[in-house]
Amino acid sequence: MVVRMRHTKSHTANRRSHHALVATSFAKCENCAELKRRHNVCPACGFYRGMKVIDMVKKVEKKQKKAKAKQVAAGK
Repeated sequence: MVVRMRHTKSHTANRRSHHALVATSFAKCENCAELKRRHNVCPACGFYRGMKVIDMVKKVEKKQKKAKAKQVAAGK
């Protein structure tokens, strides 16, 4: 089948000009000065817009406990 109203290469390129990937922008955390993604919780300290959202100490302890339990289970 032949396309009746064919788009030219320039029209196709104009339409696809908005498909380019944009690099993610980073900002410094106000609390710890680490680089973090904008509008997201800081992965280093757990703060967002000056408020503590995630308790990172508890998170790390839980991760270590889980890894230790996995290691003990593998050792049996």
